[in-house]
Amino acid sequence: DKTKKTHSFACGIDAVNFFLFSFTFYLNKHNDISFFPYFCMPRLITGQGSIKYRFLCSEALKVPLFIKNRYQPMKISYNWLRQYLPINMKPEEVSEILTGTGLEVEVIEKFEPVTGVLEGVVVGKVVSCRKHPNAEKLTLTGVDVGNNKILQIVCGADNVAEGLMVPVALEGATLTMNERSLTIRKTKIRGEISEGMICAEDELGLGESHEGIMVLEPDAVPGTNAVDYFRLETDTVFEIGLTPNRIDAASHFGVARDLAAWLGQNRDVKLFKPGVESFEPDNNDYPVEIVINDQKSCLRYSGLTISGVKVTPSPAWLQNRLRAIGLKPINNVVDITNYVLFETGQPLHAFNADLIKGKKVIVGQLPEGTSFITLDENKIELSAEDLMICNAEEGMCIAGIFGGIGSSVDETATNIFLESACFDPVSIRKSSRRHGINTDASFRFERGTDPSVTVYVLKRAALLIKEIAGGKISSEITDVYPKPVKPVKLDLDYDYVDRLVGEIIPKEIIKKILTHLDFIILAETATRLSLEIPLYRVDVTRKADVVEEILRIYGYNKIAVPESLRTNLSRSAKPDKEKYEHSVADLLTSMGFNEIICNSLTSSSYYRKLSPFPEEKLVKLINPLSSDLDSLRQTLLFGGLESVLFNTNRKNPDLRLYEFGNVYSYRGSEKDKNELKNYRETRHLALFLSGTSGKALWNRKERPSDFFDIKAYVNQVFRHTGLDPDRLHNEEIESEIFLYGLQHIADDKVIAEYGPVHPEILKKIDLKNEVYFADIRWDELIGQAAKKKTVYRELPRFPEVRRDLAMELDKKIKFQTIREIALETENILIRNISLFDVYEGKNIANGKKSYAISFYLQDIERTLTDSRIDAVMDKLAKALEEKAGARIRR
Repeated sequence: DKTKKTHSFACGIDAVNFFLFSFTFYLNKHNDISFFPYFCMPRLITGQGSIKYRFLCSEALKVPLFIKNRYQPMKISYNWLRQYLPINMKPEEVSEILTGTGLEVEVIEKFEPVTGVLEGVVVGKVVSCRKHPNAEKLTLTGVDVGNNKILQIVCGADNVAEGLMVPVALEGATLTMNERSLTIRKTKIRGEISEGMICAEDELGLGESHEGIMVLEPDAVPGTNAVDYFRLETDTVFEIGLTPNRIDAASHFGVARDLAAWLGQNRDVKLFKPGVESFEPDNNDYPVEIVINDQKSCLRYSGLTISGVKVTPSPAWLQNRLRAIGLKPINNVVDITNYVLFETGQPLHAFNADLIKGKKVIVGQLPEGTSFITLDENKIELSAEDLMICNAEEGMCIAGIFGGIGSSVDETATNIFLESACFDPVSIRKSSRRHGINTDASFRFERGTDPSVTVYVLKRAALLIKEIAGGKISSEITDVYPKPVKPVKLDLDYDYVDRLVGEIIPKEIIKKILTHLDFIILAETATRLSLEIPLYRVDVTRKADVVEEILRIYGYNKIAVPESLRTNLSRSAKPDKEKYEHSVADLLTSMGFNEIICNSLTSSSYYRKLSPFPEEKLVKLINPLSSDLDSLRQTLLFGGLESVLFNTNRKNPDLRLYEFGNVYSYRGSEKDKNELKNYRETRHLALFLSGTSGKALWNRKERPSDFFDIKAYVNQVFRHTGLDPDRLHNEEIESEIFLYGLQHIADDKVIAEYGPVHPEILKKIDLKNEVYFADIRWDELIGQAAKKKTVYRELPRFPEVRRDLAMELDKKIKFQTIREIALETENILIRNISLFDVYEGKNIANGKKSYAISFYLQDIERTLTDSRIDAVMDKLAKALEEKAGARIRR
C-alpha cells in the first residue's frame, strides 16, 4: 500500500521475524539452510519524523539511515553487453528497461581506463636532439606532432634519442599521477622554451615504470591521438542490485537475454552467443583422470588440459573489460577464466597441470582438521564436510569457492588443467559460511548454476586461452555427469495467465517472451502451452513463476489500474494489537523517541552465564552466517545497546530509543528439539534512555537521564493503553540485567521491568555511558488492556480537595506500600496520591524517615464537607499507624 508505507514496513518486519522463527525450526529438523541468508533482517536505524511517517526520517539521530542491502550489487559493462546484443540505445534507456524487468540499475557510472582518456596526448617523432645549454642533464628536442608542426620540448630522460616515436602531452593536456593532476603549460626551463612534455608510462597511467620516456612502435604515425593509438575504450557501467532469485542474470549474457526479450516483443532482435564450433583437441598427450567421490555435492565435473601456454599479462582489451567491472587483471589464463565467468555466469578454475600429482583429479572430502593454504596464503583447517578438489595426494581447491596456493597458475606454468563444474548450492554455502570466504564463484554456486553449460563454457575458455596464451588442447574433454538433472516441465493455460495478471496479454507476445527467455515450447494448443524450463532458472518451478517471467518482461507498468475497488468487510479480532502498537509508537515518537529495528539474530556470547536469559534456552542456528549471528534473541536489550553504542561512537550520546520486536526461547529438553510446542515467541516493547534528558536552555540546566525519567515514560505507555500504573502491584527487582529497578505485576504476571542497565552488561557491549532500559511484555500488556472497559462520564461538577499528612516511619517502608494501604482504606474518594517531601536527619530517629504526602479527594455527586474529609483523613491515619507503623505528625 503506497499510501501507508509505515504499515507496509511494519508488516514486513513481522513477516521476517515469523520466518526466522519458523524456518529455524525447519533447519533444526532438516539440517538445511537453502536460501536462508537472504532473509536475515539487518539493523535499521531511523530518526524522529512526523508521527505519521516515523519510519522515513533520519535527521534526529544525526547519522545516516542505513540498511545493509540484501541485494548483491553487480557491475555490467555497456560495451561488453553490446557484444551479445548489438543495439544503439542511450545507456539511460537501457537502464530504464533493465529496471523495469526486475534488474534494478542503482548506479550508472562512466569508466575511463585512464583518467581523462589521455585527452591532449598525441604520438610524436623526435626529429632532433641536443644538450640543453644551461643544464647538463636536460636535452632540447624537436618533436614532430603531426601536420609538419615541430615543437621544442625540454626532456630529462636518458633514453630520448632522435628518430624515436614517443607520446607527447601538448599544451593544455592534464595528466593524473598518484591522484595528483598536472596541467601542461608552455614554459621556460633553465632559459629555454618547452612547449609540451614527452611522457613516461606512469605519467600516462599506462604502467608503473618511470625509468625513461615511453617508446612507441616505429610505424606509429605522428599526430595520432594517444587514445586511438593505445585503443583505449571508455565505457558506461551499470551497477545492478541483483536479487537472490535472479542468479540467471549474474552475467553479461544473462542481462543481454532479458534485454533482448523486452526488445523482441515489438521487433526482431538477434542475441549473439559466442560459438565454439571450431573447438577440437590438438592431441591427447596430457590426459587427466577425473573421479567424483561425492556425487550428491558434485553434480557434474568437466575438464581438459592445454599444454605449451605462455602465461603473460593479458591484452589491453581483456584488461579493460575486467577493469570496467572492478576486477584487477592478474595474467592471461586467470583473466580469461574471470572473463568467461562474467560473460556466461559459469565459474571456471585453472590449475597448474604439472602440480596435479598422479595426473588425477578427485572430487570429495578430506579428513576433519586437514590444513589447507589458500591462494591468499591463509592457512585454514578443513571440515570433513568441505567439498574439495584434490589430486592423488592432497587438496588443491575448496570446490566452488577458492583455490589453493599449491596448484595456482603463475608465469612459471606451461601446462594447465581447466575445470568447469556444477556443485550443490547447500554444500558450497555451508563451506563458504564456515570459513568466511566469499568469492564471485561461490556467490553463483550458492544460488545454483546451470549443469547443462559446463562443456560449452569449457570449450569457450579453451579457445580463448589458445588464442591469447598459445598452446595446444592436449586432451579430450572428460565429462563426468553421473545423474543428469532433468528440467522442470509444466502446462501453462492462457486463461491462468490472464486471471493472474488481471488483463489479457496477446498469445503471440507470451510466446515471444518465453522463447527469448529460453523456455522450450514442447506442445501448443489454442488454450495451453506445454513448457520445458531452462535449467539455469532454478527459481522457476511453478506456473505462477512462469507468469511472473512473462509479466516482468511485458511490463508491470502496462497493466492498467482498475477504476473500481472490490473488497469485503471483515471483523478484526479484539484487542487490535496492531492498532495499539501504532498508537503507542506514535505516542513515543511524539515524546522525542526514535524507533530502532534490530536484527532478530544475535550472538550467543551475550547470554553466557546470564541467569535471566540462560544460554541453554537460546534458539540456535545449525548453520549460522557467522559467530556473531548464531542465535535468535531472547531479549531486545542487546540489539538496543548496540544501537546506543553505534550512535555514541558517532558523537550522538543523547538518545531516546524504542523498539517493538519479537523474542524467542526454547523451553524443552535436548531430546525434544524437533517439537515446535517447545519454542516460544513473544512480543516486547523496549525503551532506552542514555545521555541527557534535554538540552540546556536559558531557563534550565542540562541534566542526565535518570530512573524517574524511564519510570515516567513507562507510566505514560500504561496510561495510553488504558492501565492505571498507580493501581498495579510494584516490586523491586534483583537481576543481573539491572543495577536496581522496579517491576509492575498484574494477575501474578510481570508486565514491565525497568531500571539502569548493570555495568557488567554494558561491558559486554563496550559501553561506558549509563543506559536506562525498560522491558515491557507487550502481549501481557495488551491482555490487561483488553480487560479494561472504556467508560465515559461528565466532567466533575464538584471541587477536588487536597489534604496533607506528615508521618515518621521505618526506612524500609516504601511509598508504594503507603499508596496501597491508602487505596485499600478508601478507594472511592481518593483520586490521587503524591509524595512531596522526604526528610532524614536532625530530629528524626536513626533508621527512620519523614514522609509528607498529599491526598486528593473528590466526590462526583456532591461537595465534600469538612466533617466528611476529616473522617476520611482520620481513617487513613489510623490505617497507616496500624499497617505501616507510621507515627503521624499532627
